[in-house]
Amino acid sequence: MNNNYYAVIMAGGIGSRFWPVSTSSFPKQFHDMLGTGQSLLQKTFSRLNQFVPASQINVLTNASYTELVCEQLPEIDKNQVVPEPAMRNTAPCILWSAMRIYKENPDALMLVAPSDHWIEDELAFKDDVLACFDLCAQEDVLVTLGIVPDFPNTGYGYIEKDKTDTKDIPSVLRFCEKPDYDTAKQFLESGNFLWNAGIFIWSARSILKAFKEFLPKMYALFSEGDDSYHTDGEMEFINSTYPKAENISIDYGIMEKAANVRVKNASFDWNDLGTWGALFEKMVDDPSENAVVRAKPLLDNANSNMIYTSKEKLVVVDGLDDYIIVDKDDVLLIFPKQKQQEIKELLQKVNSNFGDQYT
Repeated sequence: MNNNYYAVIMAGGIGSRFWPVSTSSFPKQFHDMLGTGQSLLQKTFSRLNQFVPASQINVLTNASYTELVCEQLPEIDKNQVVPEPAMRNTAPCILWSAMRIYKENPDALMLVAPSDHWIEDELAFKDDVLACFDLCAQEDVLVTLGIVPDFPNTGYGYIEKDKTDTKDIPSVLRFCEKPDYDTAKQFLESGNFLWNAGIFIWSARSILKAFKEFLPKMYALFSEGDDSYHTDGEMEFINSTYPKAENISIDYGIMEKAANVRVKNASFDWNDLGTWGALFEKMVDDPSENAVVRAKPLLDNANSNMIYTSKEKLVVVDGLDDYIIVDKDDVLLIFPKQKQQEIKELLQKVNSNFGDQYT
């Protein structure tokens, strides 16, 4: 393995649209959502560990999840867990990670990836990332992986690449917010737009240079603690400094402003597993188009349902179509699949009626 390769896994989200499985105390990245025997975090780690040394994979997470990360990833040391003391979106935590990595190795090349994506062709993923690493080792560029869209999805941001750029990894013209259906359809028809998967590759030197240019106050704030990184005083500095950082994403803060952004067409299948519907699309394979995780189903006149149980359990469904059916401990959810985006609002109702014991 190349000792200049580093990875940062983003594992701090709550994943509220996967309630009741995903809760604030045990969010979806720590669950075996697909019944594979590995949690999403463990699956992501093993995918990256095929070409990045285990000792050079850092996990960004909420401070309250530090023990969970260490429990699920015994291959890493506790100092590889980067615990955010406050929620400040993706830019501050990426800056903190980049500064730590750069101090350890000024020649470091970094991959930043979410912990909850599903990538089936791991060899293709590895080849794509290595091609980006090669480019970042030679040029001052910020690279992102774009997913070739197969339908006009309105739930993703899009990346427009430069048609006139004939390089294997061309320049980015612009990043686009989640579009309405007609706009997404136009993007798809143009053949020039990719889904934004939120997977980034750059050298530690290049991303720090970009922070210094585009988010100078944040860069200065975290630079004050440079002497503390990888010492016993690091967390004391971070705990006092981190809440002062601007709440901004890496997309808004850096990627949409920088002129040296490039995009590589991903050659692997990808699913962001953001909702029960996304899991359904990933899992469905039987003639009646029901997706089943862990349950023992007995189904009649039941189609297009997402059925999930936390342990093996007989589930009998008759005359029900297009529903999310989730059985977990003391919660049973039976909810229309077409209303899956409303699960966040449903949580508010649960909290107002029963407190936070179920969420």
